[in-house]
Amino acid sequence: MTETARALLTDAQFNDVRATILGNNPGMEPDLAGRILVDALAFLATAASSPGQALVPSRVVDEGWHALILHTTLYYGLCARFGNFVHHLPERPDPSRHDEAVIERTIAHIAAAGYSVDRDLWRRPTDTLVSVAAECQHSDESGPIVTMPKPKG
Repeated sequence: MTETARALLTDAQFNDVRATILGNNPGMEPDLAGRILVDALAFLATAASSPGQALVPSRVVDEGWHALILHTTLYYGLCARFGNFVHHLPERPDPSRHDEAVIERTIAHIAAAGYSVDRDLWRRPTDTLVSVAAECQHSDESGPIVTMPKPKG
């Protein structure tokens, strides 16, 4: 059964994080910011529950991940809920490093975890269908995503 990751946050939490996305992207429609956040939540939940997997967000989904990270208590709680803290190690955007196979593997893991995926948000970094402010991309298996077990205690 495919679900939306929207249910991972209360309405107030969702609206707060979506407001962060909107604040970083003047002129973005609230609906688009919400879609980005939902896929960022699905990515985070999947990455946190999949240690050792080389999973990376698209540049657009990364915008939502950045917003989640800024809400540190919420972010920490989501990571703990799924078992591992997911560190963010940014790379400057470089379309030559884009690896479509890594993105497709990430999408497959998200779908296998039971979440729906908005394919329009997972396009190549040079695709301008969705424009975001994030000057960051994650491109390959060299370690942009690091999961660590949640602290004991």
